[in-house]
Amino acid sequence: MTNSLGRNVPEGKKPFVSSTDYKSHKRQQIGLKTQAEKPVFYESLETAFVDLSLHSGMTFSFHHHLRSGDKVLNQIAKLIEYSDLKNISLAPSSIFPQYDLSELIRSGRINNIYTSYLNGPVADAIQDGHLKGELIMQTHGGRARAIESGELAIDVAFLACPTVDLNGNGSGAIGKSACGTLGYAVSDLMYAKKVVLITDNIVDKLEKYQFDHRFVDMVVKVDSIGDPKGIVSGTTRITRDPIGLKIAHDTALMLEALGEIKPGMSIQTGAGGTSLAVADAIDKLMVKHQIKGSFASGGTTGFHVNMLKQGLFSKLYDVQCFDLEAADSYRVNAFHKGISASEYANPHDPKAIVNKLDIVILGATEIDLKFNVNVTTDSFGKIIGGSGGHADTANGARITIITAQLMRARIPIVKEKVHTVTTPGSDVDILVTERGIAVNPLRKDIITKLEAAKFKFVTIQSLLEIAEKICGKPKELPEGKRQIGVVEYRDGTVIDSLYGSR
Repeated sequence: MTNSLGRNVPEGKKPFVSSTDYKSHKRQQIGLKTQAEKPVFYESLETAFVDLSLHSGMTFSFHHHLRSGDKVLNQIAKLIEYSDLKNISLAPSSIFPQYDLSELIRSGRINNIYTSYLNGPVADAIQDGHLKGELIMQTHGGRARAIESGELAIDVAFLACPTVDLNGNGSGAIGKSACGTLGYAVSDLMYAKKVVLITDNIVDKLEKYQFDHRFVDMVVKVDSIGDPKGIVSGTTRITRDPIGLKIAHDTALMLEALGEIKPGMSIQTGAGGTSLAVADAIDKLMVKHQIKGSFASGGTTGFHVNMLKQGLFSKLYDVQCFDLEAADSYRVNAFHKGISASEYANPHDPKAIVNKLDIVILGATEIDLKFNVNVTTDSFGKIIGGSGGHADTANGARITIITAQLMRARIPIVKEKVHTVTTPGSDVDILVTERGIAVNPLRKDIITKLEAAKFKFVTIQSLLEIAEKICGKPKELPEGKRQIGVVEYRDGTVIDSLYGSR
């Protein structure tokens, strides 16, 4: 079976129907500056804010590459607070706990939010019913698609940029706030009506840059755009937990039984401890069998950098660096390539990297009997995250594997029905837990191969029964009465709704 891009879709994978008229028109709809034009430089963010001639009802966007170290969004939030602006829509690629937006939401200054990941006080304010408009949870690829198609029209993109040169070109690779690739901001750069680069380091000339000055309207020098140490969010080290290590070991053995540890393989793993343990187990098999893969992709860590240095992969395709070792590698290694969110996962881009993945290893907050996965809310319905690239990679990869402990804090991860669908079960192939491996019945090809290899696996129903025998059956929680937002699939289809806490 093939999809509209001519890519083979294995049995059980949903064939993604892509637009046939995809064009990377590079902001044609609003005009591109000539090579000779340069952006206007400012020494004051307040002055630039006034000169933008902003008005109520606009949409502002931001990126999250500095993660918990970012200071730019809060600086703009203060300016909104002191202005007369109302009914603003915000479109940050992700929202972290340090963002100070709750009062702007409660006062109605911010009415709509578009993002791919959300937790902390902003999530709490929205679930408490203070957002007067709607929360739209997108995938990373879906966000790029929406911006580039004009579905999500950005009036002003305020983009933190570690270094800018005197022409207005920008890079995340160098400077005191260097954070590596700035891939999630490229769609904003190219398609926003106005683009403001906010930097704490200006140099004469950049030889290499990710932000082209022809898309930039203003450059603002500030004391600090953030702390690059904040890009390390959570663990980026291999887990030492015996359960996590067992899951990793079993995953690697299963992939070996499927014949997937082979020359030219491509893979993406997350930055969490168990995901990195899976990567480490695969690393050992690749070394053992002298196998070289084609590429690894996604957000990268020092572990992925070491795999590149070992020659286990020809390239790293990186949309976001998850630690400073990865950021440094992006700066110096020509085979560590920064890509945009669109190149990574835009479903309307026929060359999107996710569509070339053989294997993706993902996590889950919940997974149900139909293999639907939730990484947006916890089991009580509290917003704790979002898809990010979860649904993008699950749909694009040839084999999608969820690795997770069967129980967390005496709550089973396998449910009869997940609280919120982030990634549909048609895109999920295998669940690996410490108590057994379950294969989606839609993937008859995988089942046949594992049976031929005499590799033991179980049904997801049996995993549910094991978990409930140990933990008991969780009580069903009543759904909130007020809808506060929606979860979008990567093509913009609404696949679930989000509800308030009251």
